[in-house]
Amino acid sequence: MTKFIFSSAISLVLTIVCFGQNPNPVPTPQQLKWHNSEYYLFAHFGPNTFTDKEWGHGDEPEDIFNPTDLDCHQWCRIAKQAGATGIIITAKHHDGFCLWPSKYSTHTVRESKWKNGKGDVLKELAAACKEYGLNFGVYISPWDRNHPDYGTEKYNDVFVNMMKELFTNYGPITELWWDGANGEGPNGKKQVYDWKRFRETVRKLSPSTVVFSDVGPDIRWVGNEKGIAGTTNWNTLNIEGFTPGLGAPSTDTLNAGNKYGTHWIPAECDVSIRPGWFYHAEEDSKVKSPEDLFQLYLKSVGRGATLLLNVPPDRRGKFHANDSAALVGFKKLRHESFKNELLKNQKQLSIKQNHLLKEVKIELLKPEKINCIVLSENLVTGQACVKFSIFFLNSKKEPLKEIKGTTIGRKRVITFSAVDNVSLISLVIEEQKKTTVIAKIDAYLISDSLIEK
Repeated sequence: MTKFIFSSAISLVLTIVCFGQNPNPVPTPQQLKWHNSEYYLFAHFGPNTFTDKEWGHGDEPEDIFNPTDLDCHQWCRIAKQAGATGIIITAKHHDGFCLWPSKYSTHTVRESKWKNGKGDVLKELAAACKEYGLNFGVYISPWDRNHPDYGTEKYNDVFVNMMKELFTNYGPITELWWDGANGEGPNGKKQVYDWKRFRETVRKLSPSTVVFSDVGPDIRWVGNEKGIAGTTNWNTLNIEGFTPGLGAPSTDTLNAGNKYGTHWIPAECDVSIRPGWFYHAEEDSKVKSPEDLFQLYLKSVGRGATLLLNVPPDRRGKFHANDSAALVGFKKLRHESFKNELLKNQKQLSIKQNHLLKEVKIELLKPEKINCIVLSENLVTGQACVKFSIFFLNSKKEPLKEIKGTTIGRKRVITFSAVDNVSLISLVIEEQKKTTVIAKIDAYLISDSLIEK
């Protein structure tokens, strides 16, 4: 047995060697930075905003795009107030309309009457993100229902050149988002995407950018658009033989990952604050409440993933007041819930470890009422915990409650009916791929109404 005594919050980095285990994939520095970004915004914006469509057909006249008062600073100000770490913009959706004046398309802001063809949404948002200290991300759909070269090898050149424009003129780009949709273009043909070339292009132009698609290479889709990760969520995935879109693994696999996955490709949970992805006036009264967003937080970030929350700008080019109010309310709920860490400055810790089992005991200096535990693994060494139990005991070492779980990952938020008079907490790692390195154990008392439903 090894004993450690702590008078402040736990930050453990254990170096006990677990013999006989094969090494697991570990995240790159860029992926680690992404893990810590936790929650950020999606902004679906384009011709669909003005046509009330979700998927445009590519034949919409360019003049339909004409925001009356575009204000990317307002987007960033609200994102910052809401505690989001960045914004990803739909630079080109399936309709092919480019929110920047691309040299490789005639279906762009340059051909619209917005700002007499002199406007550039990406330029304005990139500058605003930099001013507010937010990450800037770009969604670019390979599907293009407008471009005449779509469905031919020439289009792969077009797509590569568009990405070169993005990184050259609007970087740094923290995250590049590839939608795997693949339908017919204006000539009735489908495109054979050159994913290998696309990946190599990004790596060459911007090695620090993390790339999202169904199967990475850096971040994977979570398998649904509800913003919910699996209760078991591995950051690792088997990708041999898979491609984005129709060639991706099953949604169940994407939701949970693979326990012995060969690549570190963690899940990102995308969901819209409204029923649709683009702005529709009739949905102004259907914005998710702060409480709804908190539940999504528990089921995404609280299960080791990140939360990508779509907030669509309206026809002015601003976030609607209802969306803004929900975001600020969401931030308030998170702040109120997690501001009082009950184990801070009052814990004794003992650790027992062998290659099969690990137990961490925390003895509280005074009894507490608890209904939320937050666990974290040190992802530098990978993800190891397969199954755990948490035991709560009173001052007489009598059991009060037991909670079971599976994966931990970057953050695991566990909520439950409140347990009073807790004097001892025991975390037992009952099954692990290799030594589980626990980075943090926190406890809170949050509002009963916010417990995961």
